[in-house]
Amino acid sequence: MNVALVGATGNIGSKILAELVSRGHSVTAIARNPEKVPASGAVRTETADASDVAALATLLKRHDAIVSSVPFAPGLSSALIAAVKQSGVKRYIMVGGAGSLEVAPGKLLKDTLTLPDAVRQIIEEGTASLNRLRAEDELDWTFFSPAAEIGPGERTGQFRLGGDQLVVDANRKSRISYDDYAIALVDELERPQHIKRRFTIAY
Repeated sequence: MNVALVGATGNIGSKILAELVSRGHSVTAIARNPEKVPASGAVRTETADASDVAALATLLKRHDAIVSSVPFAPGLSSALIAAVKQSGVKRYIMVGGAGSLEVAPGKLLKDTLTLPDAVRQIIEEGTASLNRLRAEDELDWTFFSPAAEIGPGERTGQFRLGGDQLVVDANRKSRISYDDYAIALVDELERPQHIKRRFTIAY
């Protein structure tokens, strides 16, 4: 596939990029600092600010799918969604957040946490992004929430997937490595199972 990856140099984005390349996909890596993208014959780099709807839409055109791995910031996800729609590309996967996952009927993970205001704003934007996509008819979107904890770790290829509920292990822990998250995301890209749906992952 010919995939546009917005936010290709972050902790998650860089792993998604590596996974895409390892499976033979061609990637347009879009980043504010494209010099950080590892050189590869399968990767073309472009510079863009994700908040510049018109410029980003131009770069996104003529791809088979778009993946965004951009940190949440107030208003940014609405600009991203607008750029994807303007590009004419239908398939869109957004790296989501875990805060909007349910931990009990009617209770979201974000509502169980005591957080600084700056962090809560990021989490609330993630929730707002999911709600925007759920109201979206034009795109074949997927919102992929990580486990409650995501970070460096092994590439195991062994994990569990879920829907709107937080996935936990026998010790009530919810965690995943960047590498295994990337595996599951590219799996979804290659064999879609969650069109117009959110899903999540954990060990």
